[in-house]
Amino acid sequence: MNVFRGFFGLLFAVATVQAHAVDPASVYIKGGANPAAMACVTCHGADGEGLAAAGFPRLSGLSAEYMKKQLADFASGKRANPIMQPIAAALSAEESQAVSAMLADKPGPAVERIGRAALVEGLGETLALRGAWERNIPECVACHGPSGVGVGDAFPPLAGQSTQYLSAQLNAWRQGTRKNDPNDLMGHIARKLSDAEIKAVSDYFASLTETGAGR
Repeated sequence: MNVFRGFFGLLFAVATVQAHAVDPASVYIKGGANPAAMACVTCHGADGEGLAAAGFPRLSGLSAEYMKKQLADFASGKRANPIMQPIAAALSAEESQAVSAMLADKPGPAVERIGRAALVEGLGETLALRGAWERNIPECVACHGPSGVGVGDAFPPLAGQSTQYLSAQLNAWRQGTRKNDPNDLMGHIARKLSDAEIKAVSDYFASLTETGAGR
């Protein structure tokens, strides 16, 4: 009798977990269980490709851990954004994890790998591949990888994001409204960049792909 009770108890537990399993596609397209967790698709596109004209970033192909951290930082206020803060705060931990994993599995744009050894032309490409070490500004590809395709969970892709989004983030780092990286690395860099340099380097990374939010 105890064996049967244990067996049926296990079935009940499995059924309960399944009943509460999060459907990431539903969260992305329809929103979370909390009505304040609005649908991601509205701003980030049908496949997470972003909406360049409005400055909404591409999410497809980003690291799941990176996206989960950003959602947590939006929710806590570590990363300020009037649109994302209430949405992230309304998502459950399970919803955040599920939708991040789903988006990470989507392909990012194909980008030719360009590293520090390449010849440079123009302000944006120079900053991206050479930096400005006389002002202690490292080249972007040193952390974000060749062509800014992203490295691991800490350094997100830059290629394939729009000029509007990249410029907005650099300005947020510069103004201190975004400060959710270790040791304020991006803040130190952004505060040394001029408006023209921010625009130039953002244009450069946005131009590296023919698909996604970059065009």
